[in-house]
Amino acid sequence: MAGKLVQVATNTVSSAVSSVTLTGIDSDDVYMIAINNVTGTTEPNAINIRFTVGGTADTSANYDWAHKVLRAGNSAFGNQSNTNQSAINGLDSTGTSTSETVNAIYYFFNFNNASEYSFMTYEASARSSAAELNARQGGGTLTVSQATDGVQFFMSNNNIEVGSQFTLYKVV
Repeated sequence: MAGKLVQVATNTVSSAVSSVTLTGIDSDDVYMIAINNVTGTTEPNAINIRFTVGGTADTSANYDWAHKVLRAGNSAFGNQSNTNQSAINGLDSTGTSTSETVNAIYYFFNFNNASEYSFMTYEASARSSAAELNARQGGGTLTVSQATDGVQFFMSNNNIEVGSQFTLYKVV
């Protein structure tokens, strides 16, 4: 993906929130979201994603996803996947301490194309509540042919903590 990044939207959480939505995908270009220092307000917590249509999250049970889990601790590597879900689930776990943060890069494809499925790939790294370094690499799709214009992030358990940063870029 050669080229440059043009910032489209950004959000640095200033008070704990249930979700963060970034919109502005309005072309057939590839888009990228970088998240930095994302932490949940309770443990355990996992980052979940939904795509937006007209700025509103699509909550239908039409998300499929799969990823490889890479761990640096005592746990084994693994594969995780699911189909027909209401979100792309469990992209990485985070806790409540500042050392338990998630950082990730997500790429988004076909979002502006109403005759194709919107899909994404991702690479995420985190330090879990067990002080284990881990990562996820995989992808997900919304199995509905419709134009989507953004992404909603939310935690599996409670809120996104202050200081979490989310930035949407167009790759040109």
